Amino acid sequence: MKRQAHHSKPDLNRPQASLSVAAVVEPAALQKSKFGPELDSGLAVGELVDDAALPIELCVVVPTYNERDNVDEVFMRLKRALRGIAFEVVFVDDDSADGTADRVRRIALGDRRVRCIQRLGRRGLASACVEGMLATPAPFIAVMDGDLQHDEACLPRMLELLKRDEADLAIGSRYVAGGGIGDWDSKRASLSRLATRLAHLLLKQEVSDPMSGFFMLRRPVLESTMRKLSALGFKILLDTIASSPRKLRIVEVPFTFRTRWSGESKLDTAALWEFGMLLADKLVGRYVPVRFLSFIAIGTTGVFVHLAILTTAMYVSHGWFTVAQSVATAGAMVFNFWLNNLMTYRDRQLRGRAWFRGLLTFSLACSVGALSNVGVAAFLFANKTQWVAAALAGVLVGAVWNYAITQIYTWGKAPAR
Repeated sequence: MKRQAHHSKPDLNRPQASLSVAAVVEPAALQKSKFGPELDSGLAVGELVDDAALPIELCVVVPTYNERDNVDEVFMRLKRALRGIAFEVVFVDDDSADGTADRVRRIALGDRRVRCIQRLGRRGLASACVEGMLATPAPFIAVMDGDLQHDEACLPRMLELLKRDEADLAIGSRYVAGGGIGDWDSKRASLSRLATRLAHLLLKQEVSDPMSGFFMLRRPVLESTMRKLSALGFKILLDTIASSPRKLRIVEVPFTFRTRWSGESKLDTAALWEFGMLLADKLVGRYVPVRFLSFIAIGTTGVFVHLAILTTAMYVSHGWFTVAQSVATAGAMVFNFWLNNLMTYRDRQLRGRAWFRGLLTFSLACSVGALSNVGVAAFLFANKTQWVAAALAGVLVGAVWNYAITQIYTWGKAPAR
């Protein structure tokens, strides 16, 4: 008679061995878990538990755009700097063309501490940071760039200061004793100092480096500011401090800005424009949308473009005004769309075929806006309104129409690639 194999049932109350790296539960952790009841499970001292059962203490949010060649090095350095700390890293990628998100996912297959958020149809470092911070349950959250210009070795010190309840926010600072700007040229150094002075217009407290992109905060700081954040541009730290309903306890940890590991800098004229939009939003955004102000400013510039094209077309067409005016109108419309797409809606920028579809919807909306402009102005003038006032009222109505409609139908949807 054949002996039947005996299969013992697993004890579901006993922790099972894990193929991933395990940790030994210390007595202090068994007595009380600082971040929740997960470790208060009655395990014997020295018993192995799956590292997934340990609460995440720190999340490092890394916004990326075309940083494929950097992400491996970023994670390797984080592992080395944060040894002994329960952490995760969330890469928030704005659909990089170089395959950054795919590379991050490949790393994540080998280490569960790595996560990827791939954003479609929108861009912007600040908004990427916000999405990354909201995606983690960690009680402490750090933000650093994906180009390795920030010193990850500062993170344990930042975490220690926050855990000791000495601060709500720890900033990696270039402008305190021991910090530095590295090998910046004089032009970039001057721009940074100017931006820092402008940033102080928004702040309720003294901070040496409010323009830093390297910092760590407590989760309650995020929760108290997240609905007030502008999330414009690339200065999420400045946005956070300016949005806080109370004065934050801030400590600044010195670091020296390093040279980019690989790839190209994202700092350009459009980024500086976004910084200006952030300042404007914090100063007057409660009264009027800052995008509308940008839209109006570009439209005003378009008037001069219209006149320049009209003058040239009049000369070329030997005074044929109807043709010259039509060419000038079309040229100004294309200019306004191009610049709004580049500046006002940089975070929703249209490319490829979507650019031409956007131009079409923009032109149609502005054509209706022009008719409403003329109609309102004519109605007011016919009712004995002074002609300048009637004209300005028409311009305002047309501008509001153009802004509202194009925001919905031109830039309101994620662009096709």
